Amino acid sequence: MNKKVLMIAGVAMTALLGGCANTTALEESISNLGNKVDQLSSEVSSLKSEQGALSADVKDAKAAAMDAQAEAMRANSRIDNVASSYKK
Repeated sequence: MNKKVLMIAGVAMTALLGGCANTTALEESISNLGNKVDQLSSEVSSLKSEQGALSADVKDAKAAAMDAQAEAMRANSRIDNVASSYKK
């Protein structure tokens, strides 16, 4: 984002130093670029919040999987104990 801002500033300085006669077109161009930068910033912010939510969901799923694995191991242990004590 900083590179884009510097690029916009560089374009503006070049145009001013070059003695650009059509300043309204330059202002419109800078305004359009500024709007695009703002739009990209809001999209990045939105993606960051989505990534945070997904990260929390992944942590919850991992915890649930670990709990299920522990419960399965406990059930298998009980089955093994029952099977070893069973005699015909």
